[in-house]
Amino acid sequence: MKQPRTIIVSNRLPVKITLHGNALQCHNSEGGLATGLSSVCSKEDTIWIGWPGISTDADTFRRIEEELAPKGLVPVPLSAREIKDFYEGFSNEALWPLFHYFPDYARFSASQWDAYKEVNLRFAEKIAALAEPGDKIWIHDYHLLLVPDRVRERLPGASIGFFQHIPFPSFEMFRCLPWRDELVKGLLGADLIGFHTQMDADHFLEVIQRLAEAGAFDASVLSNEILTDDRTVTVDAFPMGIDYEKYRNLSCSAGAMKVRDRIRDFCGSRKLMLSVDRLDYSKGILHRLNAYDRFLEQHPGLHERVVFLQLIVPSRDQVSRYHELKEEVNQRVSDINTRYGSFDWEPIRYWYRSLEPEMLSGLYAAADVALVTPLRDGMNLVSKEYIASKTGSPGVLILSELAGAAQELKQALIINPHNEQELADAIFDSLVMPVREQLKRLNAMQRTLSRHTVQQWAELFLDALDKNRTEQHTFNESFFNQEIEEHVLEQFITREDMASIMSQLESKLSTLMHPPTAPGTLQQGIPVNRVPHL
Repeated sequence: MKQPRTIIVSNRLPVKITLHGNALQCHNSEGGLATGLSSVCSKEDTIWIGWPGISTDADTFRRIEEELAPKGLVPVPLSAREIKDFYEGFSNEALWPLFHYFPDYARFSASQWDAYKEVNLRFAEKIAALAEPGDKIWIHDYHLLLVPDRVRERLPGASIGFFQHIPFPSFEMFRCLPWRDELVKGLLGADLIGFHTQMDADHFLEVIQRLAEAGAFDASVLSNEILTDDRTVTVDAFPMGIDYEKYRNLSCSAGAMKVRDRIRDFCGSRKLMLSVDRLDYSKGILHRLNAYDRFLEQHPGLHERVVFLQLIVPSRDQVSRYHELKEEVNQRVSDINTRYGSFDWEPIRYWYRSLEPEMLSGLYAAADVALVTPLRDGMNLVSKEYIASKTGSPGVLILSELAGAAQELKQALIINPHNEQELADAIFDSLVMPVREQLKRLNAMQRTLSRHTVQQWAELFLDALDKNRTEQHTFNESFFNQEIEEHVLEQFITREDMASIMSQLESKLSTLMHPPTAPGTLQQGIPVNRVPHL
């Protein structure tokens, strides 16, 4: 008997294909989803469906399919127009800003919505063509919100899970979407819907309740379950971890240790603060630079005793909003360095590039302080990678309360990223914190991360999906048996017969409760506990 598989589905594959002349080259994809799930996808019973990162002609695409097949990767073709309208457009100009609480940045376009529907349908058709009985289908993130229902239409008995990696907004924010009903109906095709935090799960349940009350669809919410179309959809929080041992071992590798030592030699006695972000307005980069400016202004005695390395990984910089952000960051860094810098000291070292894993691990290991201060983030795995990489040396994590990771990493210095003075104070506190206190906090967070890994996260989610399907079958059997009983009664007892039977029962019950009495005696009913079961 063939072993059931797990089919992972995301907008992008964990690898990116590039063309050099006529030669195909395969590179690891950037991003938290690809990085986090790569450890899970390495199993033989797992396949991954997604876009390979390049738009090509049909012949080249067939070569890409052949190249990726031995790795268990199944590419989905997207045209240049679809990348523009589906990915850069609806996904990242409508959903991304709204889900991160930037409604003023959201742009709603009917043509982009059409492209979003077309691409989601293509993904669903690819899944339906590959899935076999017993397979578990695990769909990921906001690019594919319609896919669960599209798959359900084609595979009614399939086991379908969906996980949202970015925040899910409150109802007041979500209701701004012109196509909110269709998007929610798409998600309700799943058996299990997961989020990083309970707050996100509660927001989703509230959206379902409010839209159902408005008549958008027929559904009811009971605790963390949604009843719709004779099915039960479970909604829950599954905080995503990292491959803890991988990052810990990587930080001890020869390459990472070489980078760490070079960075420490460069800094000398100066403290190193580090931020690693993808270029995005939700990451709070400008707020962080403003807070660092305030820190330098308020603590002139610490000038030349600290270096702040801001690493930004290029992302969507062809989109005007992101290009503008990049220019603002460039200008802000230049202003700070001009005002506070000296001949042999730059307050900020700014890198705009991607780094190999060993290089990044070496930076984590060398950094005395990590600033992870997004304005809103589903989880943020950088904070966890930094903690895992601190082997045998102290370090302090400054973490935004609006990142999902703050629910787990409670020993970090938790701040409101919109409060620039609070962040400036946290920077000062991190630089003067005693080593003993640093190690105490660090060890507690490392224990948390070592227990809640990405492997455990995937296992918990898939186990919950199995549990839902088992309960679903039980519910369906119960519902089916009830329908059979009602059908049998309808076949053999007419409505007139049923009315006659009920009338006789009522008459009999009345006689039992109020029996005839002889004249002059007190009428009494029989005790309730003696009323026969009819």
